[in-house]
Amino acid sequence: MIPDSTSGRVPAPAQPAGERRRPPRRALLAAGATALLLAGCLPEAETPPIGIATPTHYVEGPANPNAHLPPAEWWRSFRSNDLSRFVAEASVDNLDIAVATAEIVQADAQVGISGALLYPNLTFAGSAAQIRSSGSSGNPGSTSGQYILGLSAGYMVDFWGKNRSGLLAAEENAAAARFNRDVVTLSTQVAVANTYFQILGARDQLRIAQNSLAAATRILDIVKRQFAGGTVSQLDVSQQEALVAQVRASIPPIEITLRQNWAALAVLLARAPVALDPPQGSLAQITVPRITPGLPSDLLVRRPDISLAEAQLLAGGYNVEAARAAMLPQIQLTGTGGVQSAALQALFAPGAWYYTLVAGLTQPIFDGYLLQSQLDQAKGVQIQDLQLYRKAILSAFADVEKALVALDQTNKQVKLQAAVVDSSRTAFRVAESQLAGGTTTLVAVLQAQQTYFTAENGLAQVRLARLLAATSLFQALGGGWGP
Repeated sequence: MIPDSTSGRVPAPAQPAGERRRPPRRALLAAGATALLLAGCLPEAETPPIGIATPTHYVEGPANPNAHLPPAEWWRSFRSNDLSRFVAEASVDNLDIAVATAEIVQADAQVGISGALLYPNLTFAGSAAQIRSSGSSGNPGSTSGQYILGLSAGYMVDFWGKNRSGLLAAEENAAAARFNRDVVTLSTQVAVANTYFQILGARDQLRIAQNSLAAATRILDIVKRQFAGGTVSQLDVSQQEALVAQVRASIPPIEITLRQNWAALAVLLARAPVALDPPQGSLAQITVPRITPGLPSDLLVRRPDISLAEAQLLAGGYNVEAARAAMLPQIQLTGTGGVQSAALQALFAPGAWYYTLVAGLTQPIFDGYLLQSQLDQAKGVQIQDLQLYRKAILSAFADVEKALVALDQTNKQVKLQAAVVDSSRTAFRVAESQLAGGTTTLVAVLQAQQTYFTAENGLAQVRLARLLAATSLFQALGGGWGP
């Protein structure tokens, strides 16, 4: 016999002509009407109150919501062709983004899986069998055939919205997968920008170290000539030699930073490091964009991680409804129909037709608290998602505040540090010329030299910190704000 694909029941064999089983018409009509009435029931997820008041303004930002908002392609604000090219390549080729995109495909497929429970299922089956009975003394036995073709159908009436809640939860998870891809995309773009700036910063520091080494070597030559003339001591020569060695020893760590960030950038672009030409340029050539955050309420629709947390919270609410509905009675409608005959040539004769219609009701009574525990688990996940949603909102406000103060203070620090570099450069040049003329001591030159190159290193580090603060602000605002 052909088991029903949904209920597992086996249909009754075909009855002789004129003795076909009649279905319980009243029960079937009542069940069908109930199914039609309940097909349009849409469960609503119970979402706990968020309990977070949105601030009206930022402590560190202006109140004007339309001043210098981040553009859609925010990375172009730095006016670097290399950076724009790298971000464009990473947006297409990055493997983390590819993984997040594949997760969207899986989430969409899960929507189809969950939605399939809302529709009837229909299965076709056929079988043929020959049965030989054993004989006895004087009876040679007999052979009979059994041929069956049939269709079986089943439908679970979603009386309490269990399957509908499962579908809505899957749809919210699919939306969450898309928001997650946006989060990964933004994080990748920021990582590309930060790595690119790290490379340029390392190049700046390498140039400073090489210039410092050249200047220290030049002064060492002056000191050695003076030592040969008897105007300075061996101590002066040794001190300058130590300074030259110290500057030379500072170059390998910079090379490590440069090459490691170069390799990291290659991975972000889904390339091998050998296939990537190292970026050229300087941080001084990068434009620092002007940007203000707008209103705090904008973050609730602009940041993809907040939208992700919200979708997960909604999905958790629907999962709670599905778990609650699983504790209530379930109505199952099944039916089978087809033809059955002991002879193949009589398979489609009028008497070979049969059908079976069944309506069933099941109600869990005791399951070792399985369904109750599943409901409690769904509620616990919902509470967890609520706290994560609250944290995402508060973290977003804090991220913007931190990025604003970092960008503001590093802007001021760059101006102050640039003044220090100008003054120390002048002092070093004067000290070097005076040393060559024999009108100053080597100690004064050493102090001026160390002050100058320390100031230049500090300026390079502050420029890097300012650019990293700018990318942090773009990330804190959720990327570009297109129309």
